[in-house]
Amino acid sequence: MGLNDSSPGAMRNGRGLSDQWAESVVVRPRTTERHITVHKRLVLGFALSILTLIIVTAVAVVLSVRFEECGGRDRDGATRQSGSRGAGGSARLNGSRGERTGDRGDEEAAQPWRNSRLPGSVRPRHYDLRLAVYMDNFTFSGEVSIELECINATRFINLNNFISDTMYVVVLHREMKPMRVYRLNVSFDAAIEDELLGFFRSSYTLQRERRYLAVTQFSPIHARKAFPCFDEPVYKATFSLTLRHDPQYTSLSNMPVESSSLSDEDGWVTNRFARTPRMSTYYLAWAVCNFTYRETQTDSGVTIRLYARPDAISSGAGDYALHITKRLLGFYQDYFKVQYSLPKLDLLAVPKHPYAAMENWGLSVFVEQKILLDAEVSSSSYQMELTMVVVHEICHQWFGDLVTPVWWEDVWLKEGFAHFFEYVGTDFLFPKWNMEKQRFLTDVLHEVMLLDGLRSSHPISQEVEQATDINRVFDWIAYKKVSSCSHQSLLVDYLLSHMYSNAARDDLWSKLSQAMRSEGRDIDIGEMMDRWTLQMGYPVVTISKDQSEQLPTHYITVAQEHFLYGQEIRNNNSLQWQVPLTVAVGNASTVCSESLIWINNKTETHRIGQMHENTWLLGNINQTGYFRVNYDLQNWKLLIQQLHNNPQIISVGNRAGLIDDAFNLARAGYLPQGVPLQLIGYLPEETSFLPWHAASRALYQLDKLLDRTDEYSLFSDYVLKQVASRYHQMGWPTNGHLGNEGNVLQASYQTEYSNEKLITILTLGLSDGFMLCLCRIPPNIRDIVYCTGVSLMDEDVWEFIWMKFHSSNAVSEKKILLEALTCSDNTFLLNRLLNLSLTSDLVPEQDVIDVIIHVGRNPQGRNLAWKYFREKWDVLNARYGEALFMNSKLISGVTEFLNTEKELSELKDFIQSSGVGAGPALPRALEIVEGNVRWHRLYRRQFYQWLRKPPSSALG
Repeated sequence: MGLNDSSPGAMRNGRGLSDQWAESVVVRPRTTERHITVHKRLVLGFALSILTLIIVTAVAVVLSVRFEECGGRDRDGATRQSGSRGAGGSARLNGSRGERTGDRGDEEAAQPWRNSRLPGSVRPRHYDLRLAVYMDNFTFSGEVSIELECINATRFINLNNFISDTMYVVVLHREMKPMRVYRLNVSFDAAIEDELLGFFRSSYTLQRERRYLAVTQFSPIHARKAFPCFDEPVYKATFSLTLRHDPQYTSLSNMPVESSSLSDEDGWVTNRFARTPRMSTYYLAWAVCNFTYRETQTDSGVTIRLYARPDAISSGAGDYALHITKRLLGFYQDYFKVQYSLPKLDLLAVPKHPYAAMENWGLSVFVEQKILLDAEVSSSSYQMELTMVVVHEICHQWFGDLVTPVWWEDVWLKEGFAHFFEYVGTDFLFPKWNMEKQRFLTDVLHEVMLLDGLRSSHPISQEVEQATDINRVFDWIAYKKVSSCSHQSLLVDYLLSHMYSNAARDDLWSKLSQAMRSEGRDIDIGEMMDRWTLQMGYPVVTISKDQSEQLPTHYITVAQEHFLYGQEIRNNNSLQWQVPLTVAVGNASTVCSESLIWINNKTETHRIGQMHENTWLLGNINQTGYFRVNYDLQNWKLLIQQLHNNPQIISVGNRAGLIDDAFNLARAGYLPQGVPLQLIGYLPEETSFLPWHAASRALYQLDKLLDRTDEYSLFSDYVLKQVASRYHQMGWPTNGHLGNEGNVLQASYQTEYSNEKLITILTLGLSDGFMLCLCRIPPNIRDIVYCTGVSLMDEDVWEFIWMKFHSSNAVSEKKILLEALTCSDNTFLLNRLLNLSLTSDLVPEQDVIDVIIHVGRNPQGRNLAWKYFREKWDVLNARYGEALFMNSKLISGVTEFLNTEKELSELKDFIQSSGVGAGPALPRALEIVEGNVRWHRLYRRQFYQWLRKPPSSALG
């Protein structure tokens, strides 16, 4: 793909060199204690002295960069005859940070560092990167030699670099010529940071000894923290990496070790890794650790290794992930018709990481909780979550590593598809789990529609101009909304057409349009999909029988509008979509075949099958479309009667969809509050998991709103009434083997809104010694049992769980134990836990956010967590602010329960004083809390009025 496709520019600050080849430019220094050393060399028989003196706030920084033309090679690397000669010199970058001075009025053409994007005049072909890693003092030094191809004549070489947040610009006196190849050499020193991004360090304890490791996390824009590079996705190149380090450590990278040697001087090992395929900088990865591994091999000869702490490997905690990875590589190769591209795939389990995992090509990195599994103590839900993370990351070896989005505005091209294939791949591994056909609806569709129904939502594709904008595109809209729109398998041609290259959304639409035309359907996919990817949100489609005298009863009226929570914010809404609406007509005993209707206007009339007085309509069959469906109240009444009398007539997917739509339509003011409550009255007869899952999500949203109201017991009693009969039929779960799909269903039923019954059962055993019976509790309900035990018992139980948390080596068990500690009714203990989580190393860094969130979910700890979050915001934002999901997760988790006028006012004050740097998370939190307060003001009385009515009450 041509570099002209990327937008030109660079940021406003730069670097340069000054001699007969280059002129001086101003530098932003990083720290005053760093300096630049200048080296002199003879190149091709003559000496060239390079010295640049730049003064910024009284700090002098001298920079030189070795710049060499590579024999005038052409695009294919063949040597051409040329009279040109390169310039010599070398540089050491120890630069510093400060404010740029100078004339800001110069045109950006003469100062390319003023723009935020790399200009595309040159592009990298190959990086030769050599690093020495010093684990004793957490520093590293390196040299990078970048082979460059000149695209357009220019005197500037713009790179991203770790010296500052700005461009690194080499300014030359002589222009580089198009079609020529040059080489840029840079040397540098840096620290192995503790901030979870770039090249960072982590640690773990083995036999009471603290051990350290260092690993990279370059996505989305952090390769520049480790070495100067062209750190944008479109600038794909090959990489040759050499790592030198103490021999007590092992080093890993994307490719296998090509050669290894020991130094006679210091005994250090030098590993040179094989050359990578063409890939983006953010997929380059390396690690230095003293882990051990287990391995397997695919039928096609790919070696798969899982590296982890020695005790985790010896216990077999990595065996499950290793096993499913082998199966998944074969599955994806068959599904995509494209072979896995590398000779090996390493899975690295690290103690701390900013994300669940990162799909570096050939070296995927996982936080331990998402890849290590102890079959004796891990629940089925934990196994399912781990499985889906592994499935997601392995899919990225194709969607992301092999074919990469051109720019971050289309990040959904990799994340959306990988999220969709979480369900396809898991379905392949465990068909009886029925993930693709069922769980996809409640886990993906229903969840993302909650966020996408907010006015603070955004389109799937959104403009990204600066590095600070990139975090906006990594959210559940990119991950889950796209996967909700991607029920298609027409992806093979897309992969084959863009292997080892980049793609944009129009490339995908083009392939899909071609596929449609080959089937005789002339549909412009791009025009249709732009409505879904370039507009925020989604529509609500309202279907009603046309009762006018002029039209017979086999006509329906269909209207669409932008779905938003809150009637007062829906005025003057002009958004429209092309909606593929499927409609079925049914009655007490049967459902006729469905019809497909394309909705293009605000309101339309369509003819379908003949309808009678007792005939009901059902839209969006099995929820294959990304929109909500509303009906006139008479049709809702007929559907509810059908569910109460014979629910099996309506498919399980549509039963779940009706529950989700009804609750959310009522919350947004489209329906009376009693409609969803009357609808779920049929649940005692429901035998399928999916409708229960949809109901539990909807009821959880209401529980957050109501748990501090005086009449809360009206709601909780109604919920327990729906749950009780099914709970008694299911009975107490047993200890089963992981991988049995029955356990998944059973655990899901047992853990949804059964707290009161569980408490009754638990109190019988608690008096006989709660602390002695923990090991006999089935893994699938340990979370709720531990939580209930801590909330009921005294401080001794809390201390016991705290000690058990520190002594356990099973990461799944540690997670449950830590969450149980947040269930205490003792505010002193909750405060203690909050303070310990952030001010000591007793709680792992990646678990701090979960501690704060779970304390906030405890009604006794809600005010504590909200207060603690505000008081510690500067510390939390400094620690997690750059880590994409972490800050957003924290803000959402702490604020989602706020629903009073006082709390809304506190949130507004907090945003005004401290909201800078939090991205879209705080505006979204504000909208959600405003919606919570609005619901109380408009609908709470109506809601409780319905609960006081007898069960036979009419709708409304």
